Amino acid sequence: MLLKIRHTTTYRYDQPVVYALQKVRLRPLENPFQAVNQWEIQISGGQIEAHYADQYGNHVDLVNVDRDAQEVTITAAGEVETSDNAGVFGMVYGRAPLWHFQQHTKATTPCENIAGLANGLRSASDQIAALHELSAKILDRIPYEIGATNPKTTAQEALALGAGVCQDHAQVFIAAARAEGLPARYISGYLMMNDRVDQDATHAWAEVHVNGLGWVGFDVSNGTSPDERYVRIAIGRDARDAAPIEGLLVGQAQEQMIVSLQVQQ
Repeated sequence: MLLKIRHTTTYRYDQPVVYALQKVRLRPLENPFQAVNQWEIQISGGQIEAHYADQYGNHVDLVNVDRDAQEVTITAAGEVETSDNAGVFGMVYGRAPLWHFQQHTKATTPCENIAGLANGLRSASDQIAALHELSAKILDRIPYEIGATNPKTTAQEALALGAGVCQDHAQVFIAAARAEGLPARYISGYLMMNDRVDQDATHAWAEVHVNGLGWVGFDVSNGTSPDERYVRIAIGRDARDAAPIEGLLVGQAQEQMIVSLQVQQ
């Protein structure tokens, strides 16, 4: 499937910026199931100072915001050709070893309630079915609700609130899987929705390493596994590791973020 994507993020500041640096992960990764035909990142109000591959192999651009700027816009756009792999990313490995994805982070540390959701997962005779069951349990406990959480909400906090978005669903799923000793990781990316072109944010899902299959994806928010409608951008142990944009701001300026995203065939 050929997907056309245009993703614009604008930061507006209430006073001139002394110094701001944005760590941008908005270049899709080439892999056996997606080919990047065309991709470009444009910056207004700043410039790309450096680019590199991080410890997970994600493409990172460091954007330096112009001094005294009060607005910076980052636009990523292009075309990606995808294929359906029924959620199985497979035995594709990068720099980080599997044990690294068994480690808890502040955002994905399981509590007793999270661990209880995955009880018996590791020893299940049909682990794929058990992981889909875990996904359904999480969505039942945390119905999708915009505005109930924020980018810093942890898995434990989301479960206690009983509401959240794709980031929260993925982090609770990851925390539960790791509680059973399974390697699990966070994926950020894009999803083409069947009922709309314009969206408010990027998407997120989780992957668990299953013996004999490798990495397998689970989109808790939509109760499915990723198919050709999904485009991967970055991976990590939690949402912060794979955040499309992560910033550092020096000074007293307050920022407002505006996102425009279109994903279509």
